[in-house]
Amino acid sequence: MLDVRRMQILRAVVAGGSVTAAAANLGYTPSAISQQVAALEKEAGLPLLERAGRGVRPTAAGRLLADHAAVISRQLAEAETELADLRAGRTGRLTICYFASAGAPLLAPALAVFRARHPGVRIDLRITDDPLSDVAHDRADLALVVTPHSRHPGVRLVHLLDDPYRAVLPRGHRLAAQRVLDLSDLADEPWIRGERPGPCLTPILDGCAAAGFSPGFVVESDDYPTTQGFVAAGLGVSLLPRLGLTGRHPDVVVRRVRSPEPARAIHAAVRETSAAQPVLDRLLTALQETARR
Repeated sequence: MLDVRRMQILRAVVAGGSVTAAAANLGYTPSAISQQVAALEKEAGLPLLERAGRGVRPTAAGRLLADHAAVISRQLAEAETELADLRAGRTGRLTICYFASAGAPLLAPALAVFRARHPGVRIDLRITDDPLSDVAHDRADLALVVTPHSRHPGVRLVHLLDDPYRAVLPRGHRLAAQRVLDLSDLADEPWIRGERPGPCLTPILDGCAAAGFSPGFVVESDDYPTTQGFVAAGLGVSLLPRLGLTGRHPDVVVRRVRSPEPARAIHAAVRETSAAQPVLDRLLTALQETARR
């Protein structure tokens, strides 16, 4: 295998026209330069230099290796520049998985802050069925998740915020005039289920259990606008997370609940080894700043 350092020494000899000139430019002795060239000739299996008056000139093999040494030097310089840009957050690429109700109120403003600071970083956004697995298997760099029922080895959860649930009632409902409701006030109401079974539905069921009842679901929905539409039509009441109420139906009212107030915990999931990507830590900082606001 050819030694790259010796190739650079050969390049210096070819550029200087003599072993003595290369030794002076590199700070070596002429004897050390000659030894390195001889070792490179042994690796190449061909002579690399020939006498030319008081100096030397490259053979065809010597010119070939000197030209490649120049290419390697340029590539190393480019690699160092790109690595410095990556460390500084001037370049890079991040893949983020998120869920819909966290997109507009949380992720979008965080990305606006991040892009203002790091305009050269490319961001790819995805909604997937198993974001924790995507992070664990390096298909995504970060995922926004609600506290999962199970953990993945090698994945770290960073708490961003607690998103409280609000009661959504038809306009004109008997409880609509109250600013805050006890959760037990809704015990006998028909319910619209706006969450699929999973970590977003669990806080609702746990809250209702703590208030002494189990909600009677009469309609199932898989998105918040549709849920609001069913509520507006008078088919029942619902609990929806605050972040999911950015687009409010005109024929519903939204009220705080207490005793208890259910909430879902939203986290950023990253690999334990994410410290190897400084720019990812800066995105996480932008998410934390947005969550605090």
